[in-house]
Amino acid sequence: MGLGQRQKALEINLNPHIYGTFAEIGAGQEVARHFFRAGGAAGTIAKSISAYDMTVSDSVYGKESSGRYVCEDRLHKMLDHEFNQLVDRLSEIRHPETTFFAFADTVAAKSYRGTGDNHGWLGVKFQHKAKAKPSEVIMHIKMLDAENTQQQEAVGLIGVNLIHAVYNYAHDREQFISGLMDGLSNSRIQIDMIRVSGDAFFGVDSRLLCLELVKRKLCEAVIFDGDGKVVQASDVIYKKNVLVLRGGFRPTTLLSLDMLNTGLAKFKVSLDSEEQKNILVLPEISMSQLIERGMVDNEDFLARVDLLSALGHNVLISSSDTYAELNIFLNKLSKKKIAYVMGTYNLEDTFMKVEEGKLLHQLGGLFEPKSKVYVYPSLDDAGELKTTHNMTLKDEHLFMLLFLTENKYIEDITDYDKNVIHIWSRTVLRMIQDGDEGWEKMVPKSVAKAVNYFISSFIILFS
Repeated sequence: MGLGQRQKALEINLNPHIYGTFAEIGAGQEVARHFFRAGGAAGTIAKSISAYDMTVSDSVYGKESSGRYVCEDRLHKMLDHEFNQLVDRLSEIRHPETTFFAFADTVAAKSYRGTGDNHGWLGVKFQHKAKAKPSEVIMHIKMLDAENTQQQEAVGLIGVNLIHAVYNYAHDREQFISGLMDGLSNSRIQIDMIRVSGDAFFGVDSRLLCLELVKRKLCEAVIFDGDGKVVQASDVIYKKNVLVLRGGFRPTTLLSLDMLNTGLAKFKVSLDSEEQKNILVLPEISMSQLIERGMVDNEDFLARVDLLSALGHNVLISSSDTYAELNIFLNKLSKKKIAYVMGTYNLEDTFMKVEEGKLLHQLGGLFEPKSKVYVYPSLDDAGELKTTHNMTLKDEHLFMLLFLTENKYIEDITDYDKNVIHIWSRTVLRMIQDGDEGWEKMVPKSVAKAVNYFISSFIILFS
């Protein structure tokens, strides 16, 4: 059990070397309020501001080209302005051991009309030691409480947690994430993106912080872009037609690539010409794929993300155990068409995991009107081709499969590459681990190059 917010705020207030400003838009002065009420706030708070009026806000921080005020760009402007102003005005006056900080949030809490998403951006720009270059934490939250006052309270709690965490747990990834949720639960707030930078977080990878969020079910999924950078899932997926390939990608093979390419070709044909330009190809890795022997290998996780990034893909890491759960999540964000590419064995497994008497209920989450499945053929143990026409299913499942194929919810991929259909990622991985030759021909060139670089770096490190 972590410290309460009053204790955390008081601990900060009583530290004579921490001094900063609070800028809050959209949910009251909820974070600053905790520091004022804890006592000793004069030792911590240089200024507290709440620029609600758009004209006033623009006069302080400048206008947003997007017209949005609850966005990451706005948060950066707030942090930069407040931190720079604080340092410029007080660095020569305050004690030389002072570490300055600026906390900011821009939040869309529940309004009286009750429309729109309840979410917000929070961040803190701070010095981890006197006169150091500033470090920074940026995060995005979803507020799930039903009432405005409850959402405001939750923002206050997580804001205090954030400020306390940057000064106490910057180098402890698990404690840092755990500390953010003290006094809260994922039924009140979800953190779906966090990014850190600066010397205070030396050696800390933002991707591993995001992985902690998914592991602890503090969010449903996180996304890394083609450069491996943490991005907000809703911004990337919103109003995109999404093509998903779920897998382990350990490593990405030529078969994986062909599944994506052939699935994309079929998906494009199903869309209007304008929508064909609006497709997001999204490899997805579930937590169940990452957990081995009860835990996640962080280096293995980063390697998978790096290898997919080398192909220029965004990568989705989700807590969804089933395709239906994943589809419900994506449909909430996309508002467009969703398509999945899966092998015949994956489709068989999807049917087999349906509980007795719950066929329509559990498959309904996957086969919504806007969702489709493209099935890539597989080779069985005898080398025979397996498609939807000869899958091994129970009789009641076969009737459902017939309905779904007849109505084009499920379609076979027929223009597959016969030269790669035999490739299994676990075979490639075993060949790499055993030092066998020939695996390079089974993966994209960029993946082979990256794997060989990792191998050579490992040999040099331990030689």
